[in-house]
Amino acid sequence: MYIAATTSCFSDMPLDQALEKIADLEYTHVELMFHESGNYLKPSEVSRDLRGTLNRLSNLYRLVPVAFSLEIDTEETEEYVRQFDALSRLAKAMQVVTVTVRSAPWGFPFNSEVERLRKCVELASKRGILLGLLTERGRLTEDIETAKALCKVVPGLHLALDPSHYVYKTSEHHQNYESVLNLVSHVRLRDTSPEKFQVCVGQGSLEYGRLISQLEQCGYRRGLSVDIIPQDDIDVSQEMRKMRLLLESLL
Repeated sequence: MYIAATTSCFSDMPLDQALEKIADLEYTHVELMFHESGNYLKPSEVSRDLRGTLNRLSNLYRLVPVAFSLEIDTEETEEYVRQFDALSRLAKAMQVVTVTVRSAPWGFPFNSEVERLRKCVELASKRGILLGLLTERGRLTEDIETAKALCKVVPGLHLALDPSHYVYKTSEHHQNYESVLNLVSHVRLRDTSPEKFQVCVGQGSLEYGRLISQLEQCGYRRGLSVDIIPQDDIDVSQEMRKMRLLLESLL
């Protein structure tokens, strides 16, 4: 396993500054976030100018790109797949194997989600890409059994585990994510408590040593991506440094 950082950690900065900051904090791997709601690297823009995006990402400040995170803002399957196709071509060009997408929100037709995911997995498989569905509250993967069902009916689909979504508010939403660790293609981490989605490192409920040990037993060899959300009461740089040192001590 190796440690990475997401560009969302410094989403309030221009992309070049965010990448430089991550490198300065002694990270060597990066997860690039292609989010339509973000400040940069929007999927719709990538699909219109793939070559321009590739040129823009020619300088990653010595960071190795190891994962893409996609937030494609359309419910229309054909347009969704078109944008995913462009981003999967970009991933192949940059030798990125792990790509994460969000599952549909609750209320979205299950069969339509299955159709969309099957098309995306087919494209990803042709390019040697592992496609993972992010575990996330408020969406289909909020429920462990639904997440497993999607992976079962869409052969080749994996899960991108963000355990914070299964720790926060456990008093009303306790789920055991250990049952899906054999399906995991990517991991995204921050410290979390049942009362607060993000807390300072060491103040939360996540047992990092236990999680890493369980992932190793499942044969997981890919990234642990630190994803600290910028907020007023947290020093992002300090928390990223503490998280890197903690994870390094456990690997």
